[in-house]
Amino acid sequence: MANFIQQTDVMSKKRRDIPQYQLPIIETHFHLDYLKDGSSDEILNAARAIGVEHFMTISVTPSNMPTAMALAHANNDVSATLGVHPHDAAEFNDDTEVFMRANLRDNKVVAVGEIGLDYYYDHCDRDVQKAVFKRQLALAVEFEMPVVIHTREADDDTMAILREYAPQMKRKGVVHSFTSGMELAKVAVELGFCLGINGIVTFNKADNVREVVAATPLEQLLLETDSPYLTPMPYRGVENAPKYLPFIAEKIAEVKGITVEAVLKQTYANSLREFF
Repeated sequence: MANFIQQTDVMSKKRRDIPQYQLPIIETHFHLDYLKDGSSDEILNAARAIGVEHFMTISVTPSNMPTAMALAHANNDVSATLGVHPHDAAEFNDDTEVFMRANLRDNKVVAVGEIGLDYYYDHCDRDVQKAVFKRQLALAVEFEMPVVIHTREADDDTMAILREYAPQMKRKGVVHSFTSGMELAKVAVELGFCLGINGIVTFNKADNVREVVAATPLEQLLLETDSPYLTPMPYRGVENAPKYLPFIAEKIAEVKGITVEAVLKQTYANSLREFF
């Protein structure tokens, strides 16, 4: 117990106040209904106070799509996405598609997502994942919507599927929480997708992510937290939240050798271009 207290004290001493840069920020990926460290109003207000102007709360299952939409309709500065995560691809069925078709035109819905492939956990059969990913990409093509893509340990199949569907997509979107290889980063960028960068970029062992950030044009990077997961330094160990976005912008600026203000201005413009 004493050792734990000492470690906690060391971590807390390294923490600093969340910086405010007087520039608007868009949170392009978080899960408002999953955050527990405060009410939705408290979480949103804390982020608004440091400059977050708009939020995208991301759905991942058929059951939480209505929840994401309800949260968006309850807050003028919150938008929602509709989609089924690869972990839950087996839950996607005709009723799911009917719901998505009925609501993708809603003015609070800005993307199809979170969709994609995850071969790291393999919670769902890979063939099912690929079929559901393609089915949802087809909806994005039909409704002319951007997408929010999850991919982990599935670079080859992700590249193949994106090469198949991207030429048909009038709007592209983002490969979020990017931790994949440089080849996928290059292919995604060449096809017109952005890369979503979150707290992982601040982790000590995330040199691969920082290399991708360094190599990717700022015009194709987006800020996100993926909260409640992946809290950036110096707040690792507590629940993540959109209020920590400035730390991600600071690390991107450090990696690219530019000002934080330049990162905030361009990622804000990128977010507007992709989703609004």
